[in-house]
Amino acid sequence: METSQVNNAATSARLPEIASASGNTFGCLVRFALANIRRRPERFVLSVLGIALAIACVTVVRTISSSFAITGADSVTDVLGEAHLWVVPAAGVSYDPDTQALVAGGPAPLIDVPAGWTAARTLSGRAEIDGVAVSLRGRDEIPSGTARFGSAVADRLAIGSGDRVEVGGHDLVAEVDGTGQSVTVSSAVAHSVVGDDGWWTVNAPAGQENRRDLGQQFSAATGLRSTADPSLRPEPGGPGLIYDTVGGAGPLSFEQKFSALFSGKVTSSTLGLISTIGLALGFVIAVSSFLAAVAERKREFGIMSSIGLADEVLYFFLVESALVFVAAYLVGVLGAGAAVALVIPGIATPVAWAQAAGMVAAFIPAMAIVGALVPVHRLLQQRPVDLLGAR
Repeated sequence: METSQVNNAATSARLPEIASASGNTFGCLVRFALANIRRRPERFVLSVLGIALAIACVTVVRTISSSFAITGADSVTDVLGEAHLWVVPAAGVSYDPDTQALVAGGPAPLIDVPAGWTAARTLSGRAEIDGVAVSLRGRDEIPSGTARFGSAVADRLAIGSGDRVEVGGHDLVAEVDGTGQSVTVSSAVAHSVVGDDGWWTVNAPAGQENRRDLGQQFSAATGLRSTADPSLRPEPGGPGLIYDTVGGAGPLSFEQKFSALFSGKVTSSTLGLISTIGLALGFVIAVSSFLAAVAERKREFGIMSSIGLADEVLYFFLVESALVFVAAYLVGVLGAGAAVALVIPGIATPVAWAQAAGMVAAFIPAMAIVGALVPVHRLLQQRPVDLLGAR
């Protein structure tokens, strides 16, 4: 009987705040955590700044990675349009950061287009307009006196429709159309500037647009090797390569695979490794901070455990950990956004920053929970009487 009364008293005993919460236990835990933060503001600030620095480091790298992924998808979409196949030269194509577009590395391969197929040859290279490097492309359907600007490159050069521009010694009338970073002129004008460098875009016969073996068919007809993997490069000195933008296994489109190559170059680089190490160090800082908090408050938590509030100890640290990580996340991602906007505004865009912030946010709940569980686990392994005797 006495044992039952003691147990009932222990389980019914609660902190005054929790006892009067009327079901709002979480609100009490938040107020309890805030009260502890106010008692030790310097520890809270240092913990937040340490974790925020690590989060900012990861966010900056992820922002750059997302920017490159977006750039990769946009640049290949600008090249392909609605084409099903992309025939590139033996020297391949590469992304030119100065022109912010894909540029051919050599002459387009010579091909005999099979009956029913349509192919368009595009000359590609670099040119300068008003001292600024741009991607220059040549197409047969462009009138000889016209230079067609994508809206992105037109904004970069502050050129509008109807303006007169000089391209390779040719006086042309600007026309803004599309959204790319390239200037498209007639094949004759482009040839005078970039020579024969370029590629082919190919469309399948009517009714066969969705076949998964278009690359194999065109390969058999032309003798060129085909692939749906944009990471594969043409053989040096070979005749060229066919990229099949429709076929290939997996849920990702050709554009998505191509953009993943851009993103992977950043995350797999030394910069990506540094960001991963920074995130790990931020987690170590958080765990160390909570271990120190536990060491300082052993007697307090010993009292709570002795009256049956061991669960509240766990919940308290989970809430305090969440507050620290949320504050660090906000400081980190906002600081990273300001940094990329000031240092690399041409690469990092608001969309890329938002994507990076979302990816980093996925780590926060797990880090907050583990950051609280590690010190609390060590605490709860001890008997309440040992905690009460701690100095």
